[in-house]
Amino acid sequence: METNEINMMPRIGDMAPNFEAVTTIGQINFADFAKDKWIVMFSHPADFTPVCTTEMSGFAERKSEFEALNTQLLGLSIDSIHSHLAWVNNVREKQEFIYHFLSLPILI
Repeated sequence: METNEINMMPRIGDMAPNFEAVTTIGQINFADFAKDKWIVMFSHPADFTPVCTTEMSGFAERKSEFEALNTQLLGLSIDSIHSHLAWVNNVREKQEFIYHFLSLPILI
């Protein structure tokens, strides 16, 4: 008899699977990155777009508030690491408040 297995979507509070990835702040092992804290993963459609820059800046400006809640931010994107780094450098050149923007990891 064939058994149909249903895979449920992860829910808030579920344990996420471990993975390793290259980010804008270097290689991370998710289990180590997330150890003993909450993680907020957020996505953006593409580098070099006004919406993405606004979203990332908004999270970056509140980074210390998230840290006070024992929460680490992790940006998700389909763009390459090279695109992310060029975008971050572009934002750095154009904005003055960007220090925290540079410290948010963006995962490819």
